Amino acid sequence: MRDLNILLVGVGGQGTLLASNVVAHAGVRAGFDVKKAEVHGMAQRGGSVSSHTRWGDKIRSPLIGRGEVDYLVSVERLEALRYVDMLRPGGTALIGDMRIPPLSVSSGSDVYPDDEQVRRIVGEVTERVYFVPSISLAEEAGNVRAHNVVVLGALSAFIDEVTPETWLQVIAEWVPQQFIEVNRRAFEAGRKIGASQAKEKSQDG
Repeated sequence: MRDLNILLVGVGGQGTLLASNVVAHAGVRAGFDVKKAEVHGMAQRGGSVSSHTRWGDKIRSPLIGRGEVDYLVSVERLEALRYVDMLRPGGTALIGDMRIPPLSVSSGSDVYPDDEQVRRIVGEVTERVYFVPSISLAEEAGNVRAHNVVVLGALSAFIDEVTPETWLQVIAEWVPQQFIEVNRRAFEAGRKIGASQAKEKSQDG
């Protein structure tokens, strides 16, 4: 497998860093050399958070260059636009539906982009733009806070090198014991959505 570059983005307190830890450890379990780097912007309260995770035979740097991201995984919708220039042409964008309006929106000086605007802007880089109904699926799983794991489940369906069982084992190691079952349900719901999207991707070539 060639080097795989995954960029997870979101805002502070929304589980982006937990998801990135799971991605990194799943790669290790699958036998890859893995490097990870995180950038926290006021991570405790709504600031932008990004995590670079790279898998391969031999990874020398954890940082992904601009235009080299294979999978842009956005836990919060607006963050997909903030980091779209990191995505390589023809890469894949997986975008959860958590919406946290920035101050410019809540103050009325700006408008939060709708789905079509997000699709159009990201679509300038790639046609492979997939929205994940992470909030509703997390609620169905039993806890809306598991929306990050729903998005993670969707990502897992695109990566054949790691089995679902491995992903779930790693998740169980990173979440509190009392939340393992709800996160399992959230992961499986996201994976089911992701599997249909990955099938669409393969049909598109």
